[in-house]
Amino acid sequence: MVTFANMLEGYHRFRATGWTNQRSRWNELADGQSPRVMVIACSDSRVDPAEIFDTNPGEIFVVRNVAALVPPFETSPGRHGVSAAVEFAVQFLNVEEILVMGHGLCGGCHAALTRAMEDAAPGEGGFVASWISLLDDARDEVIAHHGADMAHAARAMEQAAVKVSLANLRTFPWIREKEEDNVLSLKGAFFAISDGLLHILDEGTGHFQPYE
Repeated sequence: MVTFANMLEGYHRFRATGWTNQRSRWNELADGQSPRVMVIACSDSRVDPAEIFDTNPGEIFVVRNVAALVPPFETSPGRHGVSAAVEFAVQFLNVEEILVMGHGLCGGCHAALTRAMEDAAPGEGGFVASWISLLDDARDEVIAHHGADMAHAARAMEQAAVKVSLANLRTFPWIREKEEDNVLSLKGAFFAISDGLLHILDEGTGHFQPYE
């Protein structure tokens, strides 16, 4: 397993190759960023958007959290980290596309489906349980449809989470306005860890189709 010491060795390789070979690009980035796409993805170590989409530094604005969730628009007191990142990307960076990317074998979605951390205290799963409660309604629909078929329910839950985040993004008034004006588009995707395939959401049908 990689340790911080290994990471420092990687940094030396990066300085000798990646940074040096793209020195002009890094000089440009020193003047600011102008990504056209925002990606909302899971924190899971296996699904790095920059690696999956083979992007260069400065090309995508990425927010990662448990289960790639976006909470609905709300102005109640609190620390709205995801909302702040979405606001910055849309209102200040003027991104043109937002991609919500879920993935297979998602621990957050599994916890939402099984409610394994329900009633847990903070530090013992309580923070996770509170966060994934955003999926409670979707979870009930998945269980009602799939019942005890947990293999299919797990995939359905993972894909439903993408749809929940897309719906919540559309509760932000300035996102809704920009989407209606055709200056911002929202997209959903699902990356299957087991076979490395990306699936794209067709919002018209509600189905995810493999992209090959």
